[in-house]
Amino acid sequence: MPLSAQDVAEITRLLEESEFDELHLEHEGFKLTLKRGAAVRREGPDIATASAVSPAPGSAAGPPGGELRGEPPGSPSSVLNVTAPFVGIFYRAAKPGAPPYIEVGSQVEEDTIIGIIEVMKLMNTVRAEVRGTVVEILVQDGAVVEYAQVLVRIARGPEHG
Repeated sequence: MPLSAQDVAEITRLLEESEFDELHLEHEGFKLTLKRGAAVRREGPDIATASAVSPAPGSAAGPPGGELRGEPPGSPSSVLNVTAPFVGIFYRAAKPGAPPYIEVGSQVEEDTIIGIIEVMKLMNTVRAEVRGTVVEILVQDGAVVEYAQVLVRIARGPEHG
């Protein structure tokens, strides 16, 4: 039986309450890796894990956030995908009726919030983790998203400094 959003949220909660900094879980072909703390780099320069912030009181570090993934061969390498860090409900705004965090054409920085994913009543922010321009928003407000589903595409902007 596959893991549900509630299962993933409960696993995340257990990790937050434990003394462990990292968890790797494999179940029926499903692989889940949770890490506490700041963003980490994996597998190359175009893949990064963003940090998500859970509003739970007393929680210093939230679960991992979105991932940036390079495009398939033949696609422009300057356009990156921001993916869902877990299964849940994606919201484009802080609350119903509020303006969306981003729109197509929005300029974003690494720490710009692009949306929120709700998992078992916990709201987890997803950040851009790259400087650039939003070129496509692939998920509707209130849609259920799967782990690693592409949420937003961002054209990487020029590096400053």
